[in-house]
Amino acid sequence: MSLLDTQMETFCYLNVSKLPDGEGGISTVWTDGAEFKANARLDNSTQAKIAEQMGVTSLYTITTKKSITLEYHEVIKRLSDGEIFRITSNGKDNKTPDFATLDMRQVSAEKWRFTK
Repeated sequence: MSLLDTQMETFCYLNVSKLPDGEGGISTVWTDGAEFKANARLDNSTQAKIAEQMGVTSLYTITTKKSITLEYHEVIKRLSDGEIFRITSNGKDNKTPDFATLDMRQVSAEKWRFTK
């Protein structure tokens, strides 16, 4: 087991559905989907702190295996504490080369809350 593997936690995709609310409207329902292993790390850089003061939500880097491609605006949940993240970059953009022994892919994300 690699050092990278020891830092991984269980996450799941959050699936969204639009369902009738019984009163003629539509309700948005979020349900847990497939589980996968990942790591979320808070960006504490000076640039991230300045961005946060300007209204940008907390910035995170999500690391997964190359076999997991998180898509822009996809919503995921860390199962250990229920923290929810929305992906803010393209998952196809940042991965280790196929010939590398290090198996990882990274995306940026923000903490996210459901809105009504």
